[in-house]
Amino acid sequence: MTYVVTDNCIKCKYMDCVEVCPVDCFYEGENMLVIHPDECIDCGVCEPECPADAIRPDTEPGLDKWLKINTEYASSWPNITQKGEPPDDAKEFDGVEGKFEKYFSPEPGKGD
Repeated sequence: MTYVVTDNCIKCKYMDCVEVCPVDCFYEGENMLVIHPDECIDCGVCEPECPADAIRPDTEPGLDKWLKINTEYASSWPNITQKGEPPDDAKEFDGVEGKFEKYFSPEPGKGD
């Protein structure tokens, strides 16, 4: 098992999860974070820290797509270990449906 970041992180990107991760397995894209599944130790401390409820165990049904996305982008986006500032409009995008199709950016973030 591993944890994955799902679509509600897109354009929310709160980063509270980054500070509690004991193995620094978060990677930063332009408008979301992902977890490297081979680095995640399945401790689960990140899940309750996410204000957008965007982190889920990959054992939940329907998360195959998100496991692939997390795996793919964790290998090319920079590692992030420190919490940054979320977007100014993060609250407006929390819970919006269809965020991947509308807003996902494959561009990397800045990392640490």
